[in-house]
Amino acid sequence: MEIKESEFISSITNLKDLPKKPLPEFAFIGRSNVGKSSLINMLADRRQLAKISVKPGKTQTINHYLMNKSWYLVDLPGYGYAGVSKEKRAGFGQIIENYVKNSPQLCCLFVLLDVRLPLQAIDLDFINWAGSQNIPLAFVYTKADKLSAGAALAGRKRIEAALLKHWQELPDGFITSSVKKKGREELLHFIDSVLKSIS
Repeated sequence: MEIKESEFISSITNLKDLPKKPLPEFAFIGRSNVGKSSLINMLADRRQLAKISVKPGKTQTINHYLMNKSWYLVDLPGYGYAGVSKEKRAGFGQIIENYVKNSPQLCCLFVLLDVRLPLQAIDLDFINWAGSQNIPLAFVYTKADKLSAGAALAGRKRIEAALLKHWQELPDGFITSSVKKKGREELLHFIDSVLKSIS
């Protein structure tokens, strides 16, 4: 798949404000500062489509980006940032849960995991919760440019081994680097295959 057009559509906090034009949605979520905005910009091949902040917890809304006029890339709030007040953390949780459970167009939820780190408890909690809701998932292992190829693969296997203590079978996974555009073609090919399967 080639991304020929991408545009910001809306930033919402309530599902009643979802884009009026229903199209397939591919959402991205992860712990704050895991690299969501960078990944979105890399996929769209636009440096500033999604705003990148050095301050974690910046994204507090559900942001829709229209890709090729045919599907939405959805940027969800990050979860688990301690620097946000408890009230806001609870709110982020509600926004996320409402969207994940109730968005009629959600085709796949990509969970971003920092490949440099062991599986974090909050990531496991979210993945297990999403799985219990029968949400179609895929994993994106981010920041691979910080490691050698071998170390990145080892990091992925370490995370997968931890997940397999709770899951019988794992969803698809992709090692990525927004800096080097690693994994871009694989992710877009995956999205394209899902779109073709539902058309």
